[in-house]
Amino acid sequence: MQRPAPSPSPPPPEADETPLTEEEIEGRMAELREQLAQTPVERIVAQAAYQLFEVAALHLSVVPPQLPQARLAIDAFGALVEGLAGRLGPDDDALQDGLTQLRMAFVQVSRGPAPEAEPGPPE
Repeated sequence: MQRPAPSPSPPPPEADETPLTEEEIEGRMAELREQLAQTPVERIVAQAAYQLFEVAALHLSVVPPQLPQARLAIDAFGALVEGLAGRLGPDDDALQDGLTQLRMAFVQVSRGPAPEAEPGPPE
């Protein structure tokens, strides 16, 4: 599942930079609010869904898997994706596919590792 590129963020302040004034902080906050107001809400919701996908995948991949945590993240992801089906813009199909993948992975992981095949008679 391909996720959108993150929005560019300002570089972290250098250690030798002087602290920002109250007015500068307010100006930067106003700029950030404007950027957020210009971002389509479906993109913001899709980004939140992608984060839930990543959290669920993480809890499925640790050893031992953290199934209750994975289940909660998958359920939350599903609530967003299925509850807003058709309203998440260009990410809708990828999110639906991701939900299917996560659910299948959960079933596989919850069953435990596949038993190793017994060696057959020598040929």
